[in-house]
Amino acid sequence: MKKLLKIAAAAAVGASLTTGIAAAHGGSIDTTGPGSNNEVEFENNNDVDIDNNNNVSLNNTNNQNATTGEAEVENNTNGGSATSGDASNENSLGADISVSNNGSWGWSWGDGGSPSGSISTTGPNSNNEIEFENNNDLDVDNNNNISVSNYNTQNATSGEASVEGNTNAGDATSGDATNSNSAEFEINVSN
Repeated sequence: MKKLLKIAAAAAVGASLTTGIAAAHGGSIDTTGPGSNNEVEFENNNDVDIDNNNNVSLNNTNNQNATTGEAEVENNTNGGSATSGDASNENSLGADISVSNNGSWGWSWGDGGSPSGSISTTGPNSNNEIEFENNNDLDVDNNNNISVSNYNTQNATSGEASVEGNTNAGDATSGDATNSNSAEFEINVSN
């Protein structure tokens, strides 16, 4: 009888493993002989290890140089105006990064399948046991490494404008030199 119950218990456990964590377990001991030892054991072990390693690196390097040209009016009887044109640089960067590691939280352990058992009509001096054990172990490790670097080097030089050695000279005007840089980083990490 003892071998038959252990085989039946093993078959029930094997069937429960193929149907998922919430499979129901049941066992009964009925009509045993005198001095017999009868046991039904169910053990449900759930072990989940989740490792999330997120490495996000954002790097913006911007080197700008704006120089207006040289404008000269020299050695003329009637010199006109000298004007240097504008020089302009512009840089813009936008980054939006989202990392989500919460997909594992929709998972449920279950309760081991709501096990049930019964013992009835046992013989004298017999030992009868039904044991259910449900063990859950969840280990979640989230490692988030985020690095943001923004390097901006700008140089703006206005060109030389000169009016020299003229009998009648006009104006000398040097144009503007302009640099512009804009960087925007948005990082969202959800564990």
